[in-house]
Amino acid sequence: MSKIRRVLVPLSFGLAVLTGLAVLPGCGGEPAVAEEKTVADYFALKIGGQPVRLQIAVRQGEQQRGLMERTALGADEGMVFVYARPQQMSFWMRNTLLPLDIGFFDATGELREVRPMFPRDERTVRSHSAEIQFAVEMNQNWYRDHAVKPGAKLDLAALKAALKARGFEPRRFGIE
Repeated sequence: MSKIRRVLVPLSFGLAVLTGLAVLPGCGGEPAVAEEKTVADYFALKIGGQPVRLQIAVRQGEQQRGLMERTALGADEGMVFVYARPQQMSFWMRNTLLPLDIGFFDATGELREVRPMFPRDERTVRSHSAEIQFAVEMNQNWYRDHAVKPGAKLDLAALKAALKARGFEPRRFGIE
């Protein structure tokens, strides 16, 4: 019986050491958990089947800042503004240096309307509908040049994944 005990003690000690090593964070500088994304990160989505790279503005400060002070925006880059509930939306271009178009999308991700916005114009650009939940700013004429018209869909599955990567619960925004 003593032979069995001598074998079990070293085995259990070895298992404890291996278990401890498995739960320790990596020593090579790798984080144990993926770092949360921010408003500065771009996410691949589609609008009306067209691939785009969008930054996601969720927090009030991110939404207020939007694309202010930008001097350039990639051809297929923009920003999506995500709200918790459908509403009539209002935007303006204070300190925004680029001509933009804004697409207003309902809770199902359907594009309802596109409106032009002009650099430094402080007049309010309002959605006609009070059923808008997402707004996507792109370079001016992007929607026209890509034949993305009312009825086109915003890729809510990709937006859901992007919201999760940002640390947000998609259900909070009506995305199941």
